[in-house]
Amino acid sequence: MTQIKQADFIQSVADALQYISYYHPVDYIKNLAAAWEREQSPAAKDAITQILVNSRMCAEATGRSARTPASSPYSSKSA
Repeated sequence: MTQIKQADFIQSVADALQYISYYHPVDYIKNLAAAWEREQSPAAKDAITQILVNSRMCAEATGRSARTPASSPYSSKSA
C-alpha cells in the first residue's frame, strides 16, 4: 500500500490553496464583475476591485485569456 508522507500532504494542500487564491474561472470573474457593478459600498467595491485586478495580473502572467464586461475594473480598458 502506498503511504503518503505528512509533509507531502501538507505541501499539497498549501499548493492547492495558493492556486485557488489567484486562479479564477471565467464564470466566477464575470459574476464578480457583475457584483462589482451593483455594489454600493465603497469598501466592498475596493475589495472586489483588488480581487479582479489580482486575477487579471495572474491571467496575463500565465497567458490565460481573461474576458469580462468592459465596464468592470478587470477589463483591459480600465486596468
